[in-house]
Amino acid sequence: MPIPTLLKPVADAGSAFARLDERIARSPVGGGFLERTQYADACASLWIDGELVHLEDLVLHDSLRDIRTPTHELTIARDVLRTRRRIVSQPPAWALSEDGLRSLRQTRPGQAWPAASLGDGGAGVADEAATGEVADGPGLAEGDGEAGEDILDAELAAIDALLARSEAVIEQARKPGPAKSAPGPAPGRERDPLVYDLDWDEDARLEEWRAMLRGAQEFPAVLQAIIALDAWNEIAVLQHAGWMGRLLAASILRHGGVTSGGHLAAINLGLKTIPVDRRRHRHRETRLLAIAQGFIAAAEIGLKEHDRLALARQMMERKLAGRRTSSKLPELVELVMAKPLVSAGMVAKTLEVTPQGARRIVLELGLREMTGRGRFRAWGIL
Repeated sequence: MPIPTLLKPVADAGSAFARLDERIARSPVGGGFLERTQYADACASLWIDGELVHLEDLVLHDSLRDIRTPTHELTIARDVLRTRRRIVSQPPAWALSEDGLRSLRQTRPGQAWPAASLGDGGAGVADEAATGEVADGPGLAEGDGEAGEDILDAELAAIDALLARSEAVIEQARKPGPAKSAPGPAPGRERDPLVYDLDWDEDARLEEWRAMLRGAQEFPAVLQAIIALDAWNEIAVLQHAGWMGRLLAASILRHGGVTSGGHLAAINLGLKTIPVDRRRHRHRETRLLAIAQGFIAAAEIGLKEHDRLALARQMMERKLAGRRTSSKLPELVELVMAKPLVSAGMVAKTLEVTPQGARRIVLELGLREMTGRGRFRAWGIL
């Protein structure tokens, strides 16, 4: 470990994140800053992986107000966004625990497999068995006699078939095979060799990464995060979720007390500013220095963004002077501070006004139109 070389960058990154975290905790725009950072960091994560996702598309997609068919990259960006929110909603140590890692691996992009198949009509039978009803089955009337017994026999037969299929699925899940090498596909479903490398043992790679993380426990949290992120990239733990390592590195900062509360450091924004040839250099010392400088850049970007949002809020609050108490402008200000972009539909739904009223109130606040389109426009303060 090139400790002497890393001492100053690690100290600078730690102090920069501490200043940012303290400023967020005491700021009236802290909540809006954190919410906007979630979107920006998700887009930056895709950019690092070589994909381009527009911020406006992610905001509208997350609000279920898409203006076009979502792309595969946009779906991954939404998964990154939701994973960030999920990590923030849990205790600081959850993401690095065994249960947390297992849960995050099962919900990564491309792994949203349905529950174990019960065969044709199995799901319907399961629901019927749970409620004690059979679809399209006549009710039992008093005095039906043999007809009632036939219906009861049919119900029992359906339950027996459900139990048999469940036992078959359980037995298949217990059998060793490539499908069990990592969480993902449903039990008994083979992975497609065109999509997955069947020899890629994610469990062994993850254990190797955790062993390296345990070996760095005595280091400061910032240095732990740097080492963990570099090791994740070099080991290539997950085949289709390299972005997970960057979120886990941010979780290390949160667990170590560098950031607190709902502040999950947006390190992707900082790493985006580092040339790719430095982040993927063959020499480890160069890579570690590049990651450390990315952390410093992330904190500096956050400080500048926070100050810009605070100034924008002050400018908008000046327009609230003299307004009636029933005015919707204060609610619009809160919405604009919480979202990077807002559309007429989002404003109409949040403020409970018509789309025409939403456009009028947006013009009163003087927001900037960000899309440059005549239709499906969105506004923001960027």
